[in-house]
Amino acid sequence: MSNSVWFETVAEAQRRAEKRLPKSVYAALRAGSERGITLGDNTAAFDELGFAPRVAGLSDTRELSTTLMGQPLSFPVMISPTGVQAVHPDGEVAVARAAASRGVSMGLSLFASKPMEEVVEANPQTFFQLHWVGSRDVMGRLVERARRAGAVGLILTMDWSFSEGRDWGSPSIPEKVDARTMIRFAPEGLSRPKWLWQFVKSGGIPDLTAPNIAGCDGSAPTFFGAYRDWMATPLPSWEDLAWLRELWGGPFMLKGISRVDDAHRAVNIGCDALSVSNHGGNNLDGTPASIRLLPAIVDAVGDQVEITLDGGVRRGSDVAKALALGARAVLIGRAYLWGLAANGQAGVENVLDILRGGLDSAVLGLGRSSVHELTRSDVVMAASPPVRANT
Repeated sequence: MSNSVWFETVAEAQRRAEKRLPKSVYAALRAGSERGITLGDNTAAFDELGFAPRVAGLSDTRELSTTLMGQPLSFPVMISPTGVQAVHPDGEVAVARAAASRGVSMGLSLFASKPMEEVVEANPQTFFQLHWVGSRDVMGRLVERARRAGAVGLILTMDWSFSEGRDWGSPSIPEKVDARTMIRFAPEGLSRPKWLWQFVKSGGIPDLTAPNIAGCDGSAPTFFGAYRDWMATPLPSWEDLAWLRELWGGPFMLKGISRVDDAHRAVNIGCDALSVSNHGGNNLDGTPASIRLLPAIVDAVGDQVEITLDGGVRRGSDVAKALALGARAVLIGRAYLWGLAANGQAGVENVLDILRGGLDSAVLGLGRSSVHELTRSDVVMAASPPVRANT
């Protein structure tokens, strides 16, 4: 294996992340719930889709750019919001800078490790993501802070099963990093000296707080403290979601759609975009892969709202398949986190370059001159399960 910091596939970024990160940190990125059926299906379902390429009359140039919720994208990929990114000292700020350098939007999690103000400064095309936490008063304060920070839109993630058990075991993640925690996790940290040295050089330690959900006194809760507040919140109604959408007034995405009837309700409350998503396999296990659910939702509401897909995207060809089935763009999560772990901001840029190159190659092979020309005729169902290379 080359010692170059550059990597040629997302799979290689994942391998480097696993080698670089402490065991518990890497396990937290893998995540998933229960048996991992949905986690596995998110990627396996893409493998069941093939292409119908053309051999002549191909376009010498391809247009990959698009827009999503009014924001220009150099190609149809957006950074999906993910919680506390303690895989690298710069966390979400590094990701935002990478996204800005490649001309794509940034999704910032409510449970992020960096304040929204810093992230918006790094990438003005930042969408702030909310979970329904606490009362309407709490939600209102969060919305106003996002408005003041300059967020260009809101993403509301709606997953509520709180599945926690994993057949392969859950990682041991501390509530906070104090002296006792550092002693306890010292063997893991010392086993990954490059990762540890990054934090030493930055003058800090992994931050496990959630500054974007700070209380009235300005103090930031721990990630798990914020998570417990989320779990304890009474479940919202569609009327609550309509209230939030009206309060914000700007571009608004509802994330976590898997049913046609929910898609219709989301359109009825005025959503500008939907994300067909199962939270990366971290919600109700047994939910089908997002790409399996996409066509029915596109057929139902695709002429009324922009539809994105989140879950299982590892290659530019996966992006092409989602676009061919009707998605406006895709959101990526684990892929960029592995890039961040492997090589910081440059690693995220590397992942985005891989996806862009793979998408361009697919558009070329399919004989299209623009991503907007991709149609269902460009993809076929595999006649038999694809042969997997030995890894």
